[in-house]
Amino acid sequence: MFKNKKVLIVVSGSVSAYKSASLVRLLIKQGASTRVVMTKSAEEFIPSKTLSILSRYEVLTDLFSSYDREVVHIEWANWADYIFVVPATANIIGKIANGIADDAATATIMASKADKIIAPAMNDAMLNNAAVKRNLDIIKNDGWLIIDPEYGFLAEGYEANGRLQEPEKIIAEASIRLQAKLGKLKGKHIVITAGGTVEALDPVRYLTNRSSGKMGYALARAAVEAGCHVTLITTVDKEDIYGVTKIFVKSTQEMLDQSMIAFKHADIFIAAAAVSDFRPMTYVEHKIKKQDNYPLQLTLIQNPDILKTIGSIKNKNQIVVGFAAETQNIVSYGQNKLNQKNADMIIANDVSNSEIGFSSDDNSVTIISQKYSPKVVTKQSKIKIARIIIDSISEIVNTN
Repeated sequence: MFKNKKVLIVVSGSVSAYKSASLVRLLIKQGASTRVVMTKSAEEFIPSKTLSILSRYEVLTDLFSSYDREVVHIEWANWADYIFVVPATANIIGKIANGIADDAATATIMASKADKIIAPAMNDAMLNNAAVKRNLDIIKNDGWLIIDPEYGFLAEGYEANGRLQEPEKIIAEASIRLQAKLGKLKGKHIVITAGGTVEALDPVRYLTNRSSGKMGYALARAAVEAGCHVTLITTVDKEDIYGVTKIFVKSTQEMLDQSMIAFKHADIFIAAAAVSDFRPMTYVEHKIKKQDNYPLQLTLIQNPDILKTIGSIKNKNQIVVGFAAETQNIVSYGQNKLNQKNADMIIANDVSNSEIGFSSDDNSVTIISQKYSPKVVTKQSKIKIARIIIDSISEIVNTN
């Protein structure tokens, strides 16, 4: 997101100002060029020299510093593609909201047309003050992207809301939300299933599969980047993704029940979960004891077909996408599944290749749809695959 972009970081006077150093480093690692502006109070918490060394550029602290350029804050304002105010105190939030530009930081902000991101950090009492809330509403309405603080240990020695989010989270959330502003599926509601379902045999044993849920989570992130509201119905708990509502389930029946509920108000459904096709006919209430020299015989019955069920109830405005894990004849089996399940798209992948698919960070798929010729996507990271899939879905949505 920030590769080859010019990012101006404004640091204000908070105890959490030390985190700005990590923010600079992370942005540079992503390929961004960074410059830093500090308020006078910020210098009480972190030396400007530290941020100068990290950013490889002199830090601007004084509106009237003697630079080679005549009006440095105007040049910097025009230079920036993005402005991050991290951390943001109640003081600087109030100045921004009310158009006050009495130092290098606020003057640069006021002069810039860049996309602006702000991450508040303060005591919970200040955060809940009516004036601060009002000022945050003002800058939000002015187009600022606000990264809300989190619940955690504050400088005052107790836990409450007001702690600055970690730099990694700030960058991740900002990246998602900035991309979503111009997303191809902006405003759409998408339901995604993820993980491998679990079918209980007794209180301690179960039947499942090797699915890690990585593809489902990658699709959830890609969908948010495209501007979607995302409901993720999952058997595994991985990272939290901004804009994604997670619903946890275990069995195939639970996943179907939640999918049916969510799909009623959805535009798109992606069945990315690896669903157990069978479950034990009988659940044993107590742990099954082994008996010497006697094999254990299980009677299995078929689980409901989530993709087929959803495909049978979709209306003309809803898009249904399924996955086909195959070991041979990828395209022909995928096309058969497309028709049998009444789906709009099937993502077929070869699970016989141990280097991709289950548990791997990479994948290679063939996208099969009713409207377009099969599209082979060669091996790459699952997030890149997910973005390609979401782009392909957007083509169908936007031609309906």
